[in-house]
Parts: sequence; C-alpha cells; structure tokens
Amino acid sequence: MTEQPGDYDQRLAQLNSTLVQQGERVTELFEAACDAVFTMDVAAARAAVDADDAVDRVDIEIEQQAIAILTDATHAGTCLSVVQFRRALTIVKINNELERAADSATAIAEQTPTLAEIGQQLPDTLRVLTNSVAGILRDVTRSFDRDDPRLAKLALDAEDTVEAFKSQLLLDAERAIALAEMGVDFAFAIHELASQCERIADHATNIAEQVIYVTTGSIVRHTDAGWVELPKPSG
Repeated sequence: MTEQPGDYDQRLAQLNSTLVQQGERVTELFEAACDAVFTMDVAAARAAVDADDAVDRVDIEIEQQAIAILTDATHAGTCLSVVQFRRALTIVKINNELERAADSATAIAEQTPTLAEIGQQLPDTLRVLTNSVAGILRDVTRSFDRDDPRLAKLALDAEDTVEAFKSQLLLDAERAIALAEMGVDFAFAIHELASQCERIADHATNIAEQVIYVTTGSIVRHTDAGWVELPKPSG
C-alpha cells in the first residue's frame, strides 16, 4: 500500500511531538545540572549526568524516524510538499542542537565535585545567567511546539543578555583575583560554567532560527548590528 501525503503529515506531527518532549527533557537536564552546582550536591549532579542517556537515546530515535520518513517517501514515489520536506529537515537540525545543548548541561553538572571541594558560594550573577538560559530553552521549545516565530525572535533577542552576563562574570572574577578574594581554580570553574551556558544559548538561538525558517521561510542571521532577516529564497 502506497502512503499518501497525509500519512506523512501524521508521521511528521508525531515526530514533532517527540522533538518537543526532547526539548523539555534537555531543559530539565540543564536546570537539574545548575541546581546541583549551586547546591554543590554531588549526588544530584551524578543523576543529571545519567539523565543525558535518555537524551542520547531519543536523539538517535528522532534521527532514524526522520530518515525513515524521507526514505519511505522516496521508495513509494511520493512527492513530499515543500512544507513537509522543510519540516523533516528542520526536525533533524533542531534535534542535533538539543543533543549538543544536553552535552553542555552535562559538562556543567560535572563541575560539581570541584566546586564542592572548593566550597565557595557561586556568584548571584551566574544564577541570573543560568535562569536566562533556561528561559531561552523553554521559549524555543514552545516556539517550535506552537509554530510561533514571534516567540522565537524573542529568544534571539535574549542572547545579547546572556553575553552581557558572561562578560560581567568574567570581569568580576578578574577583579576578585586581583584583590585576592578569589582563587584561580574557582575563577576557572566560573569561566567554564559561563562558557557552557553561552554554548547552550547559542544552540537555542540556532533552534530559534530554524523555527523562524520552518514557519515563515525567512532566514535570520546574527551580525554586529544584531539579528537581521535575509530575503526569502525563491522556490
């Protein structure tokens, strides 16, 4: 029996739902990792690291299902619409960004034993930074779930805030080291945490770009002047 275009709509909708759940899973992993480092809870950090296994498993499942849709359509001689084809490719791209964001979240959790050994409280600015990144992750997941380019653009705008918080954190650390108020190991840990947060924000904004593309056909890119929308490709 040859599958009809509507059958692929159903399969893509199911895959879309699985991807949204993956976005929520990665956000929860990131939040758990942040809670672990701030409370210096090594056991909680270990649980966050173990949670990455589920992300990796679903990552593979999503990619395999997306490939199966495209392969089945080809073998059946079914011409997917531009919207269907774009949706399938976007799912694969967003899935990859989520898996890499989860890797960074795991790297954050893995800093917990070092921080517990140092025993110094992390700065409040870092907590604001992690909350901002969690918010961006939630927004891009919701924007994809709802096909909401407006929400995706808000996530893009929030990236500058993340960069500003990271810069302030590093500046504060440099000053604290100069005043002998902070050790080099602790400053290095703060730098690593902030860098991983920035990477996650980068992955999230890449997702936002894909949401805008799949819902409007527009391509957005970051420039020195901010986010700009490029002319829509023909065809």
